[in-house]
Amino acid sequence: MATKKKSASGKKTFRKPIPVPAKPKRKTAGAGRFNSDVIVEMLHMYDMPFASLNPGASYRGLHDSLVNYGGNWPYMMLCTHEETAVQIAHGYARATGKPMVAIVHNLVGLLHSNMAIYYAYIDRAPIFIIGATGPLNETKRRPKIDWIHTANGQGAAVREYTKFDAQPATVDGVPEAFARAYSVMMTHPTGPIYMCYDAWLQEEKLDHEVRLPSPSAVKVPAKMSPDVESMEKVAKMLMAAKFPLLLAEYSGRSEEGYNALVELADTVHCAVYDLDARCCFPGVHPYNMSMIDEIFKQVDLVVGLDTQDWEKPTTRLISTTRTRESKLAKGCKFVDIGFGELKISGWSLDYQRMMDFDMRIIGDTDIAIPMLTKLCKQIIAKTPGLKSKLEARGKKLAALHAKKRADWRRAGLDAKQRKMTPLTHAVLATEIWEVIKNEDWVLTAGALEDWARRIWDFDAHHRHAGKSLGTSTQIGTSLGVALAHRDKGRLVVDIQPDGDLMFDAGALWIAAKHNLPMLVVMYNNRAYYNDWEHQIRMAQLRKTDEKKAHIGMDLCDPDPDFAGLARAMGWYSEGPIDRVEDVQPALRRAIARVRAGQPALVDTITQRRDEWTQ
Repeated sequence: MATKKKSASGKKTFRKPIPVPAKPKRKTAGAGRFNSDVIVEMLHMYDMPFASLNPGASYRGLHDSLVNYGGNWPYMMLCTHEETAVQIAHGYARATGKPMVAIVHNLVGLLHSNMAIYYAYIDRAPIFIIGATGPLNETKRRPKIDWIHTANGQGAAVREYTKFDAQPATVDGVPEAFARAYSVMMTHPTGPIYMCYDAWLQEEKLDHEVRLPSPSAVKVPAKMSPDVESMEKVAKMLMAAKFPLLLAEYSGRSEEGYNALVELADTVHCAVYDLDARCCFPGVHPYNMSMIDEIFKQVDLVVGLDTQDWEKPTTRLISTTRTRESKLAKGCKFVDIGFGELKISGWSLDYQRMMDFDMRIIGDTDIAIPMLTKLCKQIIAKTPGLKSKLEARGKKLAALHAKKRADWRRAGLDAKQRKMTPLTHAVLATEIWEVIKNEDWVLTAGALEDWARRIWDFDAHHRHAGKSLGTSTQIGTSLGVALAHRDKGRLVVDIQPDGDLMFDAGALWIAAKHNLPMLVVMYNNRAYYNDWEHQIRMAQLRKTDEKKAHIGMDLCDPDPDFAGLARAMGWYSEGPIDRVEDVQPALRRAIARVRAGQPALVDTITQRRDEWTQ
């Protein structure tokens, strides 16, 4: 039976017993054991309790060791695709800041998982990916299959978008390579690594005791501190600016960074724009100016806090001609505090366009933000009248924040919109909010074109793991977020795009199989509409027929039956629903089933365009 309880905030929570075995007492592999037992010992030493995988013969030795030597710890989560296995680890890392193991079968499994590994790299998610190859000993290879599933230097397939890869040649090399990989993975900016273990090396008998790292050995280097003199200059710039803006992207990767940014904003009384790669700042905070673009014309200083995406929020894109114009006034200054060029790849262009920075500081924002707050407090204490001046600015920000929030919520209650069918984004976001607002809720990824961020009360760091990524990523990462919160009694909500789920319908089975109670509300516009819009733009630019823009884009005729699909996978489900009066009752029934431990899906049909103009 599920047991109800109350969270610290007083909101409803619920939990379901977790079928994860307890971590066994540590033992040391020695003579008479197998080489793959050493890998399991390292997994135990480094405390990674979950391993998502799609099974394969190349790591049958490791699989046996995980079950029979390691006591199924890490707990093996069977997945229907390697891409999903990596995405679950990605979502778990987003929600916790901690790594998870994903295991992929030799070369073909690695190639299946490539897309998910790339997105984890782009999103700075620490994932400990384990693979296998060979046997490299030709005399031990099975005819054909072991040859076509093996590559020379298998790690090269993902080397351009992993932080580190290694393939130990001997069992004695396993512990050091593992420790190095973990350290690289968890050193900021974090990212995925790939460890490849030879199939025959795993299966060979262990004839001696292998030296493991000392339990007292430091696993990850200390955080990088910024240059103090440079930070003093930034503090002076921040205090001198008339309308400074704190632009945050990955500073919210930890709750520590989230809380530090709140203190800085409260000290300086300045605008904060959260880019939502992680939950960096409370949506309910009066200085949160996210999605309020009119503020940019007033900004005279932008301080980026672990920010990589500078150009998109500060420029206005004319999509048809691929031209950009700045939202900022001339003379605006730019300061970058973060990891700068440390993440740049020689292959991926994710580093984006170079800005004309007035100052760049390398340093971890977990250290830099509190340092900047302290320096600003010192200047305020020494400068008569400055505190009241800053507070006056804060009052103006709070008034604008309150007005915009009221406008957004009014849109969700607009009588004209509420009569529309299918549902508008604002109305659907409002209906979900009315049902979940007294729960201890978590949003996994996509925010319904940001309408959930506008209308819901994002009042805690755990509320959001970060914005959605590319198509074919959301359902997998959402399962990882659900796993991260499963033992905390929280209601995990995934506003799930239809096109994304069509890539990986098998992910629904994974949730039912591994006891991941979560609520999926379909964002079902029956189209790959992002690309449809691009075809509309091309038609407008070229004076061709806009009515043909849907060709190759629509997901209908037949309409996918997501509710039926979910039921077939062991979920509770309802829908399709396209009338506002039917949404809340269906959601309440679905949440009741989630409380009982069953994942639930409600298929809601939405407008293809946003029907409300800001």
